[in-house]
Amino acid sequence: MEQLTMNISGMTCGHCVGVVTRSLKELDGVEIQNVAVGSAAVAYDPSRTSPDQVAKAIEDAGYEARPTQLGGGGSAAGAVR
Repeated sequence: MEQLTMNISGMTCGHCVGVVTRSLKELDGVEIQNVAVGSAAVAYDPSRTSPDQVAKAIEDAGYEARPTQLGGGGSAAGAVR
């Protein structure tokens, strides 16, 4: 699993947190670590999803997302440039 932290614009309350959380739960290969107003941290399986797909799910929910931190999991394969 790889680590991903996203900055999310447009979130202002607990309802927003719930919307983003539900959107992320629908993604295959994503484990939610934390969702708070303005950010989300997940672990994802790069063979099943990508940071772009995570961002798209958040954007489809009505928010603007951009990765702030990409981190490796247990292997060098898929290391971030």
